[in-house]
This record gives sequence, structure tokens and C-alpha cells, in this order.
Amino acid sequence: MARTKLSEAEIQAALAELPGWAVQDGKLHKAFKFDSFAAAIGWMVSVAVYADKNDHHPEWRNVYSRVWVDLWTHDLAAISGRDIDLARHMEKLAGSQ
Repeated sequence: MARTKLSEAEIQAALAELPGWAVQDGKLHKAFKFDSFAAAIGWMVSVAVYADKNDHHPEWRNVYSRVWVDLWTHDLAAISGRDIDLARHMEKLAGSQ
């Protein structure tokens, strides 16, 4: 995916395909809930492998079975196609929570 800033229309079109995601403070945001701490951490590790391979890393935090995620492309200070790609991959790994 390209590191280019998405238009508002492109972001809204992507959000229509990403249940539970929203734009919050200029970033893609979602709170995931898992069945346990182990499930949340396992998901985070799987996401981390993909993110590192693609050199595109999330801002996130975990408390027990919940993970809060914010995605944006830091060098653009905007949402890009790379953020949408990572959000889609997170959904796939989460089984569309």
C-alpha cells in the first residue's frame, strides 16, 4: 500500500467495510475485546509480526482482554492506505470481532 494521504471520501468508504472502526482525533480507532488476556496478547503478537514486516506499526494499549488501537501514518500525519491495510489485517486476525 502506498504512503499517500487518503481523502475523506476514501476514508469513509473504507470505514464502511471496517465494523467498529471510526476516525478519532485524526486517526483510525477501534477497541477490540477478546475472551481472555492470552487471546488479546496472542492477537497482538500476530499483528506485530505483520506490522513489522510491513514497517507500519500501530499505536495501541492493552488492559486484560481489551486492546485499543489507533492507526495513522506518522510521516504524513494523516490516515493512509497503509492504515486501512493494517486495520483490515487486524480484523482478519480477530475474526471480525
